[in-house]
Amino acid sequence: MQSRTLARELALLMLGQVSDRGADASPASFDLLLQQAATSLSQHVREALDRSAEDLQQAQQRLLDSELEDEGEKQLPRVRRHLQEGLSHAEQALNRLSACLELPRLLLLADQEAVRLDAIARTRAVLRDRKGLDSRIDAVMEGWRLTRLPRVDRDILRLAVVDLEDFATPPAVACSEAVELANRYSDEQGRRMINGVLRRFTAARV
Repeated sequence: MQSRTLARELALLMLGQVSDRGADASPASFDLLLQQAATSLSQHVREALDRSAEDLQQAQQRLLDSELEDEGEKQLPRVRRHLQEGLSHAEQALNRLSACLELPRLLLLADQEAVRLDAIARTRAVLRDRKGLDSRIDAVMEGWRLTRLPRVDRDILRLAVVDLEDFATPPAVACSEAVELANRYSDEQGRRMINGVLRRFTAARV
């Protein structure tokens, strides 16, 4: 994983430590925010592993349920349903475990000076112009307001716009990185919303 990708993720976690309506963080507090972000990342690893274990237990239970069903054509739909549910839980567990495999290395890379400085720079850029960012994002929301989105989705969008405007990141890369953050920290609805808003935002800049 590239250092900039990790810096974006750390910046997202840093922003999560700052009030969305309160005063901007002071320069002296950025190191503390970064420490808190690393702690949040560690917690995210533990929670993902716990959810993976729960999914594997559910998968095992569904497979066991399918074996306990009486044989016969009348029971086939229930057996099939148990098997499908078991496979679905197993797939979720594998997806989470796959994402978790990268996270311990991220925690080690978070101590690198270049990554730390990049994460702080991105966080500072968002906090410096948060109202302006929100206004420019609102302009392409099409019937929605940024304030209606979950906090994490708002911060992902803010970071993506900063990527485009302050860090000269190619639009395709900025959108892809934002969607990847949404895959990790948001949900399917948030991912679709973020992708659509950024596509309209980049189109409006052309």
